[in-house]
Amino acid sequence: MPRRTVLALTLGDPNGLGPELICRIFQEGLPASLADACVLIIGPEQALTYHQSVLGRPTFWQTLVDMDQLNQLDQLPRRTHRKTPPGIYLYVPNGLESFQIQPGQTTVEGGFAAGKTLETACSLLQSTRVQALTTGPLNKAMLQLAGYDFAGHTEFLATKAGLSPEDVCMHFWGPRLRVSLATTHPPLRSVPELLSVEMILRKLELTLFAMHAEGRHEPVAVCGLNPHAGEAGHIGDEDQLIISPAVSQAVARGWNVVGPLAADTTFHRAVQGDFSAVLAMYHDQGLTAFKMLHFHDGVQITLGLPYVRTSPDHGTGYDLVGHGRASTQSLRNALDMAVALTGP
Repeated sequence: MPRRTVLALTLGDPNGLGPELICRIFQEGLPASLADACVLIIGPEQALTYHQSVLGRPTFWQTLVDMDQLNQLDQLPRRTHRKTPPGIYLYVPNGLESFQIQPGQTTVEGGFAAGKTLETACSLLQSTRVQALTTGPLNKAMLQLAGYDFAGHTEFLATKAGLSPEDVCMHFWGPRLRVSLATTHPPLRSVPELLSVEMILRKLELTLFAMHAEGRHEPVAVCGLNPHAGEAGHIGDEDQLIISPAVSQAVARGWNVVGPLAADTTFHRAVQGDFSAVLAMYHDQGLTAFKMLHFHDGVQITLGLPYVRTSPDHGTGYDLVGHGRASTQSLRNALDMAVALTGP
């Protein structure tokens, strides 16, 4: 019997939107992409039971009490009909059995639960019992206050995989726009000193590979760092000294890239179809444009990890928790993308 894809799905901060969105998705109808997959939810069970009680719905998961049970998950019979019970399981990491949920509240305990859950997922991925990961949103400040010294998911996952943040790439997928980031979450004043020819080439390599896997062969556009891409050195010299040489080396390797281009027009051109993706130099340069278009349906993909990782492109949304108003589309797309990228 063919082995099934086992997808880990972390709750993120249990006090945030993650648990509510997961409950609503599995109650509204399992995404078709998961019909032949096994979903392993990781996090405190109280977060799910709370939202199920609010929704007035029964439990939809089977709780695992022994990690060894995970060895059999990918060998369970495939579903033969959409109405048969899906393979949805829950594993509660050690130390989270008595977690006290505070829906919509920012707490250090929520940060600890998010970090503990992510550690568990990384261990399962390293053991190959899980093939893909979709992560619920967490609060970066609470993660750090809880003792996890990482700026966010990307840095956490890269380090646990034995990589540096420079080895991976934050990539954002939307139906109309794809955006990669050269840097992740540094203060803006630190961005110029973090940029290097080698780092930009690595991000371009990962982005081009992802675009070719999608069947997209238009050039990848590289944004300049400064206004007007430096205006020939009159507005900063990083574009001439770092970004332009990186693009030249990429072209010399036969890569289909252009730049550095002025960011204020690049995203418009990308949406018109001139570019397959845009490599932005820093977080807000790329994500301000991306979220204008894909606030409700965007997906984050971490390129360069030894496994597939996706996430919804939104935060914990504490103010929306429990009101049933937050869109489930971004998380649905993240689940679909995780399965699609994992392959048969």
